[in-house]
Amino acid sequence: MRSSKKTVLIATVLAVFQFTTFAHGSKESIQNSIIDGVGREITLPATITKIVVTQPGDVEILYRLGAQDMIVGRGSYCDYPEATATIPNVGSGDTFSIEQVIALNPDVVIMGTMAQSLDQVQALESAGITVVATQATTIEDVYATIILLGDIVGKEAEASTLVKSMQESFSAITDKAKKHNDFTPDKTVYFEVSPLQWGLWTAGSNTFMTELAHLCGIENAFTDTDGWASISEEQVLARNPDFIVTISTYNGDGSTPIEEIVTRKGWNTLQAVTNSTVYNADANIISRPGPRLVDAANQLYSFFYEQ
Repeated sequence: MRSSKKTVLIATVLAVFQFTTFAHGSKESIQNSIIDGVGREITLPATITKIVVTQPGDVEILYRLGAQDMIVGRGSYCDYPEATATIPNVGSGDTFSIEQVIALNPDVVIMGTMAQSLDQVQALESAGITVVATQATTIEDVYATIILLGDIVGKEAEASTLVKSMQESFSAITDKAKKHNDFTPDKTVYFEVSPLQWGLWTAGSNTFMTELAHLCGIENAFTDTDGWASISEEQVLARNPDFIVTISTYNGDGSTPIEEIVTRKGWNTLQAVTNSTVYNADANIISRPGPRLVDAANQLYSFFYEQ
């Protein structure tokens, strides 16, 4: 994982605090009020036909709702589905272009709490653009975000259908795991969301990664850690997980993420290493709060039970 992604994780808590201080959208013509992802009451424009979206998971949700034609601008990391490549890129974080967004004249800008600054949001609102914040760290948060986005784009029924479909898919995975011959509730997994090179980070409780493991009947080795957290090698070695899931991206140079993990000094004694139960998950699928978390759950199930 690149250092910039690690910085994004560390900044999340501060960003959430900033977002709770944002002013409400200032467009004069309003249709209704919503509560956004950080608990702010937002008044929406009477007519919404053009939106800018900065977070990849939100873009994926909007495509699933059939609202893709409303997206006139996207953040740098919004790369799925492939059709997003034709949407103007307005940048993310420090590269986010206020001027470009204003030029696109959107009715609403949907921004995550992880990468954007208070100054950027205030600049947009000063230009008369309504800003809605989203935040999803758990699966329930993802459901809430889907409903929120459905309300914004007039796809309420589609949003409810999508949530129901995800719930049914997750239930089916849980039922399948419980019936599997290898099902044992005491096995553990360690999620490595930042590699040793950048300093180890993991997903603890109150994260959808932990919940995905629970759906498969597997306990998180760091369930006593809240949220996304920095950890040490010694902590991983002491907990001796049965499985390791890394979300590092391989660029084709040097060791693969799995090779790097299994050759770390002292890690050869871990159950996950000796049993060859180390998995390199697709970071975009397992780390984005959106509909593809169902795909992530299915992939984890296959790793835990069918490899």
